[in-house]
Order: sequence, then structure tokens, then C-alpha cells
Amino acid sequence: MVFLDASAIIYLLEGDRTVRQATQTILAGLATSRVEPALAISALSLLECRVHPMRHGDHERLERFDEFFQDPGLVTIELDRTIIDQATRLRAQHRLRTPDALQAASCLAIDPQIPFVTGDKDFQKLKGLNTYLIV
Repeated sequence: MVFLDASAIIYLLEGDRTVRQATQTILAGLATSRVEPALAISALSLLECRVHPMRHGDHERLERFDEFFQDPGLVTIELDRTIIDQATRLRAQHRLRTPDALQAASCLAIDPQIPFVTGDKDFQKLKGLNTYLIV
């Protein structure tokens, strides 16, 4: 399983060619036996990815995100009390922004060893997070 931060989802679905390929390369490198890994996301990513297209009335982009989020193989981590508590600790200890703390806590709730794919270098300061940075 691989956890995608909202930035990774955006890069994957609508990034420029270079960043889209960089994201695809990381995911391909994480595949085992030529099988694509299952993808996991935080429920927060639905908001983060959809708000800009919705604000600008870009129905085509919104539909692209909605199709991605409706994939039956996609694992969505809900923001329950356990996630909120972990995010609070991460935010307090590492001075993360609230959305970043929620993303990290969602990934850690699955398994600290699973890859966390992101375009945000702030996640590298979390020693317990298996971060793969899209550059």
C-alpha cells in the first residue's frame, strides 16, 4: 500500500509533464512483482483536491478528481478521533500545519512503514514517516 498526500494526487492527475512523470516514477518504483500498489488517501484530500476546481467552476477538473476518488480500490482514511489526536501531537511536536498533520496522522494510522508520497518537503522532518518526495 502507498499513501498519497493531496499534492501527490494533484501532481498525478493534473501536474505538468515533468512532475506527473516524477510521481508516476515513484509509484512504479514502489510496485512489487509488476503489481501496482494499493493507494490510500486521507478524507481531507477530497477537500484539498476538489476546492480549487469547484471555486473556479472547472467541471472537467472536478470530474477528473471525482473519478479518482470513486475508484473502488482506493482506501480512504476517515478523520476520526484517533487521527485527530495523532495529528494534534504531530502539530504540537513538529510545528506542522493542520492539514499536513492530518495527512501524516492518516498515513501513520495505517502503518508507519508504508510509503508516504508527497510534493511537500515539510514532511521530511517527521522521522517516523516513510516519505517519498516528488521533486
